[in-house]
Amino acid sequence: MRDYEKEWLDKEVELLRLKMLLDEKKKKQQETTSTTPTPPQSVQTKPETLDDVLQKLNNLIGMENIKEEVNTLVNFLKIQKLRQDKGLTPIPLTLHSVFCGSPGTGKTTVARLMGQIYKQIGILSKGHLVETDRSGMVAGYIGHTAKQVDELVKSALDGVLFIDEAYTLEPEDASGNDFGQEAIDTLLKRMEDYRDRLVVIVAGYTGEMERFVNSNPGLRSRFSRHFYFEDYEPQELIAMFEQQCQKYGFQLESAAQKILLDKFTELYSNRDDSFGNGRLVRNIFERTVSQQANRLVKIPNLSVEMMRTILPEDIDFE
Repeated sequence: MRDYEKEWLDKEVELLRLKMLLDEKKKKQQETTSTTPTPPQSVQTKPETLDDVLQKLNNLIGMENIKEEVNTLVNFLKIQKLRQDKGLTPIPLTLHSVFCGSPGTGKTTVARLMGQIYKQIGILSKGHLVETDRSGMVAGYIGHTAKQVDELVKSALDGVLFIDEAYTLEPEDASGNDFGQEAIDTLLKRMEDYRDRLVVIVAGYTGEMERFVNSNPGLRSRFSRHFYFEDYEPQELIAMFEQQCQKYGFQLESAAQKILLDKFTELYSNRDDSFGNGRLVRNIFERTVSQQANRLVKIPNLSVEMMRTILPEDIDFE
């Protein structure tokens, strides 16, 4: 065979090899495509209804007086909407509210649910919750406070503006340089400007909130609805702890449950303004599972049951 013929043959062989490789690659791609599962269709979640939101409220531990008041308010609002639909004059109602109670009693949770309730009834188009406190409203320079309040109000339009520890806007020993009053004045004006698009809920300790609302005629006239959040009782605190256990796959041994109940009873009996309620339960739960981890890490061949069980020595109140 001549040299040029051999060269030509080598090229043909190389082309054939490349073609076979290309065909094999295409075949593998087709097989991969055919075996790849079709992405699932997006699940259409059922829109939340008023009954769904009320069920969330009624499923909360404790707060029986709050549940009753909110359900009564909802019934009133339903009838007012029916009156309006029938051409009757609805009774004017102020929805701006004062939430009175200690920390950890569920004020923020209920405020969030009320925003959704107002949305479902048709009072607010969004029903979202914007949380703030004095630090988010009061600036350190003249003119800046009003701007901060305006920005907060705009972000909360068509929803609920929740102001925690609102009484700090009007301290008992306020000096002439305190801009809390400017924040209050700006807020009151915006509440009037957006009376159909904004619900404001102010929250804090009962005594301080009563003083705060009564310190200003504008506040007193706009915040006529008060909700009183009571401290959780020992059995309710236990129920909250067990709820946390269920959520994360733990189970309380009966002796551990008794230790918890005894300690919660003691703390409840000696409680003061610093009593943590729900926050106390969450803190104890976190410390307890950490203490359990310290115990378990020394044990070889751990079983699922051992990892799930909380023993008396795991309970940590310190």
